Amino acid sequence: MARPLSKLAPGWWDYTTIDKEILDDAAKLTPEDLVGLSRPGFKVVIYDTLEEFYCAEALEYIEAWKQATPDNPVGICGPIGPTEQLPLVAQIVNAIGLNLKNAHFWAMDEWVIDGKEVPEDHPLSFARADRRLCFDRIRPELAMPESNLHFPKADTSEYIKSWEGVRCAVMQGGQGDIKHWAFNDPPKREGKYIDEPPSPEEYLKLGTRVVDLHPVTIMQNARTSGGGKVDLVPSQAVTVGPVETWKAERVSIWHAGKHDNPFGQRLTTLMISKGIADSAVPMSLLALHPNVQFNFYRGGIGTCEVEMH
Repeated sequence: MARPLSKLAPGWWDYTTIDKEILDDAAKLTPEDLVGLSRPGFKVVIYDTLEEFYCAEALEYIEAWKQATPDNPVGICGPIGPTEQLPLVAQIVNAIGLNLKNAHFWAMDEWVIDGKEVPEDHPLSFARADRRLCFDRIRPELAMPESNLHFPKADTSEYIKSWEGVRCAVMQGGQGDIKHWAFNDPPKREGKYIDEPPSPEEYLKLGTRVVDLHPVTIMQNARTSGGGKVDLVPSQAVTVGPVETWKAERVSIWHAGKHDNPFGQRLTTLMISKGIADSAVPMSLLALHPNVQFNFYRGGIGTCEVEMH
């Protein structure tokens, strides 16, 4: 039986093209059900306050960087979205005097315009946000060497090489409305993918690359970062790929309830727990990663009940 067209963008794949039974089952899940979906290799944690939530997220940076030595450089790959943890990271580093000379950081992605990554003076620049919210706030004597800060560029060769010889303790991420991590969006419904999206095996072969962004992703970033002004948001980005994601010892996804809705948070939790990997729901491919943790803010889990306003 042919898979349905997307209700969101008919020229693309996305979660509206998967089995309706999975969608219905996800919508029924309670917060307690989500915790019960933990299994070996997949852990679900719920925090009762935003303070606990973002503090725990910040501490993942500290825990990773404390492991770094001259003979064992260690890093973390982190997102823009959420960003609330970033000032906390700098504050903790300064408070405990953590020297970052052997630590590394990989940014997940950056906007691309006309085949080139946006410069750091672009108002939406992710590198600019990382620096202003975190790295520029760290005391100079503790600061990470510039050579250990890895921001992806449209020419991905240097960024890809930076993953060699450095251990990535954890890759953090959020989840977008289109169920991506980083900008690993579902693909267009065209060419050899007109009837079926790429197999999980095909998708997981993708490394850091420049991607076309799903219309839902463009709309979301306009809403969260530009007051809804869609024309501000580029239609392409360079993003860390599954290849690099699988080099991370742990993938840690943070659901504050701001970047994806109650249904989306439930859907990917269910699919990862049950081993349902489908590239139309890119986050579900983490079902194939050996060590994944989903972190929820209880106040952001919400419900999927119909409520008219």
